Amino acid sequence: MTQLAASAPPADAAFDDIVTQNPRMQRLKSQASILAARDIPVLIYGESGTGKELFARAIHNASERSDRPFVAVNCGAFPAELIDSILFGHRKGAFTGASSDREGVFQQADGGTLFLDEFGELEPAVQVRLLRVLQDGSFTPVGGGRECRVDVRIVTATNRDLMQMVAEGSFREDLFYRVAVGVLHLPQLREREGDLNLLTDHIMANVAAHDAHLQGKKISVEARNLILCHPWPGNMRELHSTLLRAALWSQTDSIDAVDLRQALFHMPEKERDLLGRDLSKGVDIQGLCDDIWRHYIPRALESAQGKKTRAATLLGLNNYQTLTNLMEKLGLK
Repeated sequence: MTQLAASAPPADAAFDDIVTQNPRMQRLKSQASILAARDIPVLIYGESGTGKELFARAIHNASERSDRPFVAVNCGAFPAELIDSILFGHRKGAFTGASSDREGVFQQADGGTLFLDEFGELEPAVQVRLLRVLQDGSFTPVGGGRECRVDVRIVTATNRDLMQMVAEGSFREDLFYRVAVGVLHLPQLREREGDLNLLTDHIMANVAAHDAHLQGKKISVEARNLILCHPWPGNMRELHSTLLRAALWSQTDSIDAVDLRQALFHMPEKERDLLGRDLSKGVDIQGLCDDIWRHYIPRALESAQGKKTRAATLLGLNNYQTLTNLMEKLGLK
């Protein structure tokens, strides 16, 4: 449910795990370092797999709270009827199955940092209780009893547009401004120009360090070209799992393009065919491109919760109308 931090690294090394040479990411690391030194709430925006928890841990480890707990909880991982208990704890008999008193994550993180991922998933009733904790550090566990007081730094993260949710009335404006003091916007992996080769080498070094059977695995030039061309909709998490699968399936000391194609989950079948095809036989490039759009447009719309403007941005298109025209051309509703 929750994760406690191990011994924290020195503050100057707290951001070393964020591997990058991309100027935008380097600016974000500098901004995060500034925020870490100030005991204020931080809100981190970013798609799944972009490194939101990595930044949250680095902020904690670089702060004056680094010797205290870092507790992480995914607010979207629990049903609405349980999230109150997860956050604030409960008293024995508070509900069916509550056989004893139990601390919530706020008490577990007392003195340290509480990282609330998928923050935009919280129900309005929980938002009200959370606002009070952020205002005066006090709350009452589910089932009543003595009021508890805590000293916790809050770092929140979401892939949803909280400002839009405020406008729609599904997220409290006062809570938004309470958590959005320091704000970081993490880019998608495909936007991190210059980082893919660096991250590939970093991941492969970690893979080898944890599995002696995979030591010495190299990445072929063809495989690296495929890595550079793939859009990585799952961001860092997809890159890591794909490289691990490719390393496991490779029968030689080199991961080639065939190994990588087999390891990719999000590659349309015709894209797989192209990458392994003898080009002397000819290729229907337009048909292939249409199939790729048919594959990724629904995924982008799902990720954007149906908002076409956001989906167009995810797909690298200029605007909403460009996406609409493309959908009409491809017969997508």
